[in-house]
Amino acid sequence: MLAAAGTIALSACGSDTQDSTDNAASSGPSSTAASVACATGDLKGAGSSFQKNIIAQWIKDFGAACSGANIDYQPVGSGAGITQFGANTIDFAGSDSTMKDDEQAAADKRCGNPAIHLPITAGGIAVMYKLGDVKDLQLSPKTLAGIFQGTVTKWDDAAVKADNPGVTLPSTGITAVHRSDSSGTTSVFSKFLAAAAGADWKLGEGKELKWPASVQGAKGSDGVTQAVAGSDGAVTYAEVSYATASALGIAKVKNGAGEYAALDAASVGKALEGASVADSGDLKVKYDFANTTPGAYPITALSYEIVCSKGNDAGKLALLKAFLTYSATTGQAAADALGFAPLPQSIAAKVTTAIDGLA
Repeated sequence: MLAAAGTIALSACGSDTQDSTDNAASSGPSSTAASVACATGDLKGAGSSFQKNIIAQWIKDFGAACSGANIDYQPVGSGAGITQFGANTIDFAGSDSTMKDDEQAAADKRCGNPAIHLPITAGGIAVMYKLGDVKDLQLSPKTLAGIFQGTVTKWDDAAVKADNPGVTLPSTGITAVHRSDSSGTTSVFSKFLAAAAGADWKLGEGKELKWPASVQGAKGSDGVTQAVAGSDGAVTYAEVSYATASALGIAKVKNGAGEYAALDAASVGKALEGASVADSGDLKVKYDFANTTPGAYPITALSYEIVCSKGNDAGKLALLKAFLTYSATTGQAAADALGFAPLPQSIAAKVTTAIDGLA
């Protein structure tokens, strides 16, 4: 039986330093800028487990600079976070995908105004695996589609061999593992396969899919990671830091330029070069998963915080704006070391402007 990850609460309360000046870049993932615009109070968020590791760092560092700021985030999955936001039980939701029409309607009703998406971090979704001594694996979108639809069942299948010329592959059976909860990571992964594998991908797009019985499920990014770590021949998809923390292999994935691209900050940055976002309002990012940019890692995601444009709790608004501003500016310095990529400056500038306008 596959292990299911429970939720965790990440909380921060600060030291005695408090200031309201501009946000300078921090020097690393465990450092905090000497001056951070602070506010006090309690704030609750929930959602994306993709964001878990970087938001934990932001909470820690923001709390170290801002006395009296208490922030709690539960990485329960994008779908659950969106549901909680619509039910008005949290102050912001983390999501790796934009809301569906019914989710948007519930969020707008809760806010009494439009709820908006704020891109807050970027990163690659790793195809991570455990396969004996095989440390350098390459996979094309078509092969990935077969693996996660249960039609490619052995690691020495002809499709896998074609992606890996000269590599000795074992005949080990493939155990493909998917997210069993409503997941923005699944949404991004399925959108990539729909765009890049085309007709070879038949399961559609979304936070939840009708997976074949041969593909196993586990809850949360922790759950799928644990499932793969405990089973030779297993493979899944999750934010890259889960793979590195568990010493799992990370496959190179064939991009639209025909290259097998490794997942790193540079290749994620290349993938985002063609991303576009509106100048104001709801900052949903448009991104082509089949783009042909050389050097781009194709399964790249921008993850959002969902907030009320207006109608936020007046007693929490100052802290919400301070924490989100920190995350979109100073906090971006933590990205590289944690396996994420800093927001492109063109997007970050629009995000900070939108945060300034929250009411």
